[in-house]
Amino acid sequence: MFQDRLQALLVPAVQQAFASLFNAEVAADRITFQSTRPEFEGDVTINVFPFLKQSGKGPEPTAQSIGEHLQANVEVVERFNVVKGFLNLVIADRYWLGFLQEAREKDILQFPISGKKVMVEYSSPNTNKPLHLGHLRNNFLGHSVSRILQAAGHEVIKAQVINDRGIHICKSMLAWQKFGRGETPESSGLKGDKLVGKYYVEFDKAFKREIEELVTTGKSKEAAEKEAPIILEAQDMLRKWEANDPEVRALWEKMNGWVYAGFNATYVRMGVEFDKLYYESQTYVLGKNDVLEGVKKGVFYEKDGAVWVDNTNEGLDEKVLLRSDGTSVYMTQDIGTAIKRFEEFPGLAQLIYVVGNEQDYHFKTLFTILRKLGFAWASELHHLSYGMVDLPSGKMKSREGTVVDADDLIEEMVGEARATGEQLSKLDAVSEQEKTELYEMVGLAALKYFLLKVDPKKQMLFDPAASIDMQGHTGPFIQYTYARTKSLLKKAQAEFPVPSSQLSDAHGQLTTDNHALLPEERTVIKLLHQFPAMLEEAAARLDPSALANHTYELVKAYNTFYQTVPVLKEEDGAKRNFRIGLSAATASATKRAMWCLGIDVPERM
Repeated sequence: MFQDRLQALLVPAVQQAFASLFNAEVAADRITFQSTRPEFEGDVTINVFPFLKQSGKGPEPTAQSIGEHLQANVEVVERFNVVKGFLNLVIADRYWLGFLQEAREKDILQFPISGKKVMVEYSSPNTNKPLHLGHLRNNFLGHSVSRILQAAGHEVIKAQVINDRGIHICKSMLAWQKFGRGETPESSGLKGDKLVGKYYVEFDKAFKREIEELVTTGKSKEAAEKEAPIILEAQDMLRKWEANDPEVRALWEKMNGWVYAGFNATYVRMGVEFDKLYYESQTYVLGKNDVLEGVKKGVFYEKDGAVWVDNTNEGLDEKVLLRSDGTSVYMTQDIGTAIKRFEEFPGLAQLIYVVGNEQDYHFKTLFTILRKLGFAWASELHHLSYGMVDLPSGKMKSREGTVVDADDLIEEMVGEARATGEQLSKLDAVSEQEKTELYEMVGLAALKYFLLKVDPKKQMLFDPAASIDMQGHTGPFIQYTYARTKSLLKKAQAEFPVPSSQLSDAHGQLTTDNHALLPEERTVIKLLHQFPAMLEEAAARLDPSALANHTYELVKAYNTFYQTVPVLKEEDGAKRNFRIGLSAATASATKRAMWCLGIDVPERM
């Protein structure tokens, strides 16, 4: 892989330096490199402090001796400097040019297939309300992680659990029964998920009214919440659902059908898809037998007719897994569903749950229980915990109807893209259909990139205006740079067709003293060189933000290069051909990186 290319050259050379200079052995895995800080000259830096025992000298003499040895014996080390115990190496132009040629001949982001099978679970909505801003971060994160893992060579199964049963679902059903007057998506003009969500809000309004009425009669608020007639009706509906009451089940299937159609329309627009769907109405019966088997093995214990697990030795609490009446809790079905997945997909090596950080404790408990049950794969379970998305107005509340609807937000972002595009007036010759497709692409890029560029673990504030800025740290800025690069390449092909066989000759001429790499060229090539490492880091950490931010740095550097270095106006054919090749490599890397983020890039803007 390209990120190992330079290290493969330097690590043996550093080992040889220690052997020759200090008669000492240094393990290869102890020798690490980092990018040289901008305020110092250099491309890569070695910290020699960990090796002072082997050298028997101070940090600066150690670094100086190693630098002199590398400069004398390693062709690609052009010069060096020492800052305290840090050895900064300047890598020769011929190395960067050789890398670029190799990257042009191969695929700069192509990893070998590893054979590792990974399942990523994300989205997992409830069928009592439409998708909202929080779901957008979940979906974009899960989908991007899936693509990053694919790009890193893994076989990925994208899964979704649909929470289609329970008291919350019955609340929407009961409110529609009471207040809906037969309203349907067709009669109302509302998407099915929005219609059902409307009645979830209506239930909450009615519930609060009844609580207030009961409180005025002298009831405590706690008692009123338990005795309100509408909540008792909802609980009775849930019991009927569990008993397979035909009327309740028919209503449930009808309203869930409305929601599924609404969800699917949103997923299509978001560019998100799934390979496997799990429905809680089917999985909630799983896990009971596994828990009872755990009792036989002595992993769990019975108390007062219920089944418990004691996780206090692991720093967790005791947890009930089966109630005294034999019914399950959420943990029970999660145990059974995890086991089912590894049975359904032979060779599954890792299961990743993309779920908000409010469920951190739940997943720690789940993974601990599965390890106690003796499943070897339990060590490969991972909770990709992410922070919530807040708004300037505060947190969202579904029951009160104060959520930011996903469809509405997407529509707003596309509208902002249209307004910006029309203001710039650069698409006069483009058909209205092409404009519509472009504005959709730009609006979604603004939304996705803004949510993905932040470390998933961090809570964040979404700012629609900042996300669409064509000159800021945004998805549309990256799209614009890509389109600019493609325009340059199209013009270059028309004016200066360059056979690929001539690229090596052009590179060769650029390594002479008279044609050294310019700083702007060097910066772009170094960022391209780091791309595979960024992808590998993103795959290892399950974090798209590293790749997102590196892509921004690349296009920003390319913009500086584009604005300050002549490309098509360069009279020297070798230089011109090289810069065209550099532009092509940048476009290729940008497109692949944005694909990993789930973002499309346009050929023109």
